[in-house]
Amino acid sequence: MNRVAAPAPSHIFGDRDEHNGEQHRLLSLAYDPFTTERLARTGVGPGWRCLEAGAGNGTVAVWLARRVAPTGRVTATDVRPSGIPDAPGLDAVRHDIVRDPLPEGEFDLVHARLLLRLLPERLAVLDRLVRALKPGGIMQIDEFDAARAPALQAPDSAAHDLYRTFTTAKNRLMAGRNVDVAWGRKAAGAMRRAGLVDVSSQCRLELWTSRSPGLQLLAHHTRHLRDEFVRAGMTDRQLADVRALLAHPGFRACSYAMHSVQGRRPEEVR
Repeated sequence: MNRVAAPAPSHIFGDRDEHNGEQHRLLSLAYDPFTTERLARTGVGPGWRCLEAGAGNGTVAVWLARRVAPTGRVTATDVRPSGIPDAPGLDAVRHDIVRDPLPEGEFDLVHARLLLRLLPERLAVLDRLVRALKPGGIMQIDEFDAARAPALQAPDSAAHDLYRTFTTAKNRLMAGRNVDVAWGRKAAGAMRRAGLVDVSSQCRLELWTSRSPGLQLLAHHTRHLRDEFVRAGMTDRQLADVRALLAHPGFRACSYAMHSVQGRRPEEVR
């Protein structure tokens, strides 16, 4: 793969480096156990060639590198790969998944988490990721369906209303930047249409409390996406009240639905 100097990303989370480290840390805390449990079921092991697309801080890529050692290799791509640590068997590559070339028929396993939902070109990128698989290779796509994640318990009705206002504004501003907030529920069908077979999906829901990385991530979004929220009609006072609510020990919410979808490229590729 060519080490191309990719342009800065245009997606909603891509332009503020001072926030991305914390975002990736919380995502790893929240979802690495589910992601790696699913990846382990693929049988990934010594000698496999793996692609981790949109690798973020590289925690999943490092996990894969340990699995495929000593003879396998993991290529971890990101538009800003500086957060990916050095590890034996791991190559961190600066790469724009929309514009830069990908090798075809090279990987035993391709994984991407919370990447395609951010990209208006998600279906074209999915096709490219499928072509990067060897015949018989396996793809795993982990994506949210964030269309509905209601508060289940709040201090009062005003707090319920505030949380609803916040989540509605968040989904509206995401949609305004071409994010598909419900992509998780669509991923399995898209993977079948892209030519994968044996497609299977597992969905994870959990109860979010003030200690959950998921709610801590939402609180982080009030800072990371502050300007976007203000443009969507929220005030700084409201955003501060949201942070206080998310930290309240009595607050409970339903998590986003995380869909982990696996499929296989047919052995005979026409």
